[in-house]
Amino acid sequence: MSTLLNQPIRAFKKRKGDLKKGFTLVEMLIVLLVVSVLILLFVPNMAQQRETIDDKGNAAIVQVVETQIELFRLENNRAPNANELVDRNYVSAEQYQIYQNRPSGNE
Repeated sequence: MSTLLNQPIRAFKKRKGDLKKGFTLVEMLIVLLVVSVLILLFVPNMAQQRETIDDKGNAAIVQVVETQIELFRLENNRAPNANELVDRNYVSAEQYQIYQNRPSGNE
């Protein structure tokens, strides 16, 4: 009779040994927690970097337009209007639009 009771116990022990090869639920939750914390740290930083890049790009475009205005003055002995700069291909329409939308402190 004791051998009949020992068979299920041996079978359970054998199966239990096979189950140890995977991750537990607690281990998976810890990994998810660590990944979530890393995402919370890096995503806002990436958004701020994108904003900084856009600001620097727009500042460079403003400088290009101001240089082209000065070039027009040197070549034509007068200040240009927006249409002349775009029509004569000194700047593109998009560049001039960014120049017009610049913060008032850059004038």
